Amino acid sequence: MEMGSSPRTVEEIFKDFSSRRDGIVRALTQDVDEFYALCDPDKDNLCLYGHSNESWEVTLPAEEVPPELPEPALGINFARDGMNRRDWLSLVAVHSDSWLLSVAFYLGARLNRNERKRLFSLINDLPTVFEVVTERKPIKDKPTVDSGSKSRGSTKRSNDGQVKSIPKLADDQGYEEEEDEHSETLCGTCGGNYNADEFWIGCDICERWYHGKCVKITPAKAESIKQYKCPSCSIKRGRP
Repeated sequence: MEMGSSPRTVEEIFKDFSSRRDGIVRALTQDVDEFYALCDPDKDNLCLYGHSNESWEVTLPAEEVPPELPEPALGINFARDGMNRRDWLSLVAVHSDSWLLSVAFYLGARLNRNERKRLFSLINDLPTVFEVVTERKPIKDKPTVDSGSKSRGSTKRSNDGQVKSIPKLADDQGYEEEEDEHSETLCGTCGGNYNADEFWIGCDICERWYHGKCVKITPAKAESIKQYKCPSCSIKRGRP
């Protein structure tokens, strides 16, 4: 697979990632019948490539060792007739997500720590191929204006420990959207569903969410916590 000049900056690598992702998404959605037909189980190992010009291709893997870029999953065609079509497409999507990330960070090998973090943040803002193919709605945190937030409900706590209020305004269109996005969130302690009228807090270590009452944290107490660790993570950190 030919690359041309390799992307070097965060923006260039993200553009390359987005274009390859768009090509793969098209193969698994808009062009899915054509893609399905090309993945003949009687053929040799086949791979699904997304190219930087937003096109896609089903072909044999590159012959050179090592290849110029990380290779996609081999033999996606072999399982085509042995699985439910939707499940097979979902499996290809998962492997494609892994390949897209591996290519992006292969190209970003010379990036520094902050640049890699920024690259992942840009990538993470996009739905995964798997989420698109399975029509799953990703749950996204909505940060406050001045910092990323870690608690939900009537208050949100930023990384500096300050509690931010969330006004429930009738004309706040983003509020209803946020509530819908968090509707599948479950408390890590009791398993209860997210409720916008209750105080929630997120663990900075495992990123699970909890009712404040379940972990005995009040909005007032959250103000003094710079980094919240849930009971489970506190136990793990305390082990020798």
